[in-house]
Amino acid sequence: MYIGSNGSPGLMHCLWEIIDNSVDEAVAGNGSKIDIILHSDGSVEVHDRGRGIPVDVEPRTGLTGVEVVFTKLHAGGKFGGGSYAASGGLHGVGASVVNALSERLDVEVDRGGKTYAMSFRRGEPGIFDDKGGEKRPDAPFTPFQENSELRIVGKAPRGVTGTRIRYWADRQIFTKDAAFQLGELETRARQTAFLVPGLELVVRDQRAEDPATGAGVNETSYHYEGGISEFVEYLASDAPVTDTWRIQGEGTFKETVPVLQPDGHMVSTEVERVCGVDIAMRWGTGYETTTRSFVNIISTPKGGTHQQGFEQELLKVLRSQVEQNARRLKVGNDKLEKDDVLAGLTAVLTVNVPEPQFEGQTKEVLGTPAVRQIVAQVLRRDLGERFSSTKRDDKSQATQLLDKIVAEMKARVSARAHKETQRRKNALESSTLPTKLVDCRTNDVDRSELFIVEGDSALGTAKNARNSEFQALLPIRGKILNVQKASVGDMLSNAECASIIQVIGAGSGRSFDIGAARYGKVILMSDADVDGAHIRTLLLTLFFRYMRPLIEEGRVFAAVPPLHRVIVMNPGSKPNETIYTYSEQEMHALLAKLKKAGKRWHEPIQRYKGLGEMDAEQLASTTMDRGGRLLRRVRMEDAEAAGRVFELLMGNEVAPRREFIIDSAGNLSRESIDA
Repeated sequence: MYIGSNGSPGLMHCLWEIIDNSVDEAVAGNGSKIDIILHSDGSVEVHDRGRGIPVDVEPRTGLTGVEVVFTKLHAGGKFGGGSYAASGGLHGVGASVVNALSERLDVEVDRGGKTYAMSFRRGEPGIFDDKGGEKRPDAPFTPFQENSELRIVGKAPRGVTGTRIRYWADRQIFTKDAAFQLGELETRARQTAFLVPGLELVVRDQRAEDPATGAGVNETSYHYEGGISEFVEYLASDAPVTDTWRIQGEGTFKETVPVLQPDGHMVSTEVERVCGVDIAMRWGTGYETTTRSFVNIISTPKGGTHQQGFEQELLKVLRSQVEQNARRLKVGNDKLEKDDVLAGLTAVLTVNVPEPQFEGQTKEVLGTPAVRQIVAQVLRRDLGERFSSTKRDDKSQATQLLDKIVAEMKARVSARAHKETQRRKNALESSTLPTKLVDCRTNDVDRSELFIVEGDSALGTAKNARNSEFQALLPIRGKILNVQKASVGDMLSNAECASIIQVIGAGSGRSFDIGAARYGKVILMSDADVDGAHIRTLLLTLFFRYMRPLIEEGRVFAAVPPLHRVIVMNPGSKPNETIYTYSEQEMHALLAKLKKAGKRWHEPIQRYKGLGEMDAEQLASTTMDRGGRLLRRVRMEDAEAAGRVFELLMGNEVAPRREFIIDSAGNLSRESIDA
């Protein structure tokens, strides 16, 4: 209920609970650095420089503040409005739940010139007997019998405060394969550093550390001063249509909540809340939508009332602007839809709400109803001022934005009309497919394969090598357009790109419908040289930008043709043996093995410079026949990382690409260059 699952996601959620408590301190202006350390023994440590957990005795329970926080539900500093104006959650159970699910938890507090310490085993306070000074979860443990003790273990330097929490997750609760995910942790740390300008988060992974040399430690620091405006620039990968617009404001609302009274009773009371709204957004030339929403620094990946208010009001405002400029934009009777407005939008939406209502402790959806209207009001006011501004820059950007949105709407309407009228090719119908397509006979999409072949010479051989029942061929001439740099219009007017999109038959961009794709596999078959690799990269850029669902479903492959053909001579009447190798290393290893066995081979060894050098039988057996070919499936595990790589290697910005080439030059083997 509280952590979502007992696998890796639940393990990570426990860590978020501890980190978020430290972040709440930083947001309140206490401390500007948080260290997160993954220890080699499976434990994790979070160290902040906040005020430190209170160490005084809480009068109602008779327990110290440290023990209350780690053993009592709903005891967080966020309740009653005393410590935080806005914090990460409604429930106040984070630290105590993490403690209950830990085989061992140690907390140290620097406060008032002293260092206090307390240890827990599965939520129960006591003392571990750490022989040799090494902390272990299986060390002998003695629970407190009557009164618990917050020990003073040292002196803290003057003016130094903070909290260190280290815990070992209980492996009786979590599955054996549950592990802290470094990539997820770094993404969350980077995100938090954007959301809290000036806060530094250091992630240190010591799990692969060599105790003797200290090698193998991975440490990354995240620190940004630009806030969510800088976050938007980081997330956006396309060329800008507008600058990054920053929208800030607040509103008030009333709600009835149970409030803890001095006598210990909970009484329903109507309180007035202040909700702060901060939005950064910009439109780019692409069609992908990237939206990140947060409540009090907590990510809400499934949205909620704040995101609903943002999207609904954005559509309402832009519809109004398009109607006012209908004559210039030539929109006719068509109406904007949400997808038209969100195309190319990169936005970060944050709200600060005291005691937000979440749907579940995992806090993925905000449920506070009043936030929707407050976000809408702030957005309506600011966008209205921006569109009515007389400044030249504001007017120019507003015009460009409306042009882009209307172009998206017209493209959607056109695509829908085309989809309704187009018919799939069959034996009885005429086809408008490219004449150079060599199609297959089957209508079974799952069986069919489309080979995109480099050059007409390879096409001639491939025609004879293919199985015409289920293998189709589409030749392309040389290197296609780099669509990462080109506009949508340039891409569609390019004959090669248009042919590929037309042959696959599922549309492109936002209107791409993978259910309409005519082939189960798309196989890129290019020469095994530098030019072939470049052509393959250009084709992958086209698929990534405009037909991404094919990659996401694993339906795009790269053929792996051999580099060498070695004919091993057998004695007597025994036929010679043909062996294909796919790299220089593999060929040399094969020759060494043959030499050791006393076998001879034909010289010179054939080195294939291109697919056209193979005859049909060789091409079929090595590259096209399902029984003997080798294919590489194109995968995309992280869409954001893939987008950054494509923008780095294929985008308009030359300087980052030059730096990448210079930095990576030392890793390149000159022998691997086919020149």
